Amino acid sequence: MNSREIAEKRFQNGYSCSQSVFSALGERWDVSPEVSLRIAAGFGGGIARSAGICGCVTGGIMALGLAQKEISPETNRSEKEKTYEVCRRFMRAFEERNGSTVCSNLLGCDIGTPEGLAKAHREGLHQSVCTKLVRDAVEIVESILVTFPDPG
Repeated sequence: MNSREIAEKRFQNGYSCSQSVFSALGERWDVSPEVSLRIAAGFGGGIARSAGICGCVTGGIMALGLAQKEISPETNRSEKEKTYEVCRRFMRAFEERNGSTVCSNLLGCDIGTPEGLAKAHREGLHQSVCTKLVRDAVEIVESILVTFPDPG
């Protein structure tokens, strides 16, 4: 299975969007699913189900952070700037495909409220909307990584 398929399968098995995206992409750097699923656990639903920045976006950003080449005190500042630019590129591409990077905008309801969460469940939004977002996030990150290769 490729990363997109792994992410989709994890999402269908009940992991959050952020967990699914980050864990599938994290395997590229030998981050175990057990660790990455824990790291990303609080970012689903627009960060702790607050309907903020989409968990697919935060999962993708965490994965792109793993691609940062240097983290020494001497190089971190300049390398971090490169990472910021790559992450902004990811966010722009995600927004171009989906119209927003904000969970409530993507779903058309605020899942941070009981009413919004009930609407999302009633209308099957996680399945009909979020599955595509998981797939898109992984595809975009992978396309960016072609020009921002693994640390080595």
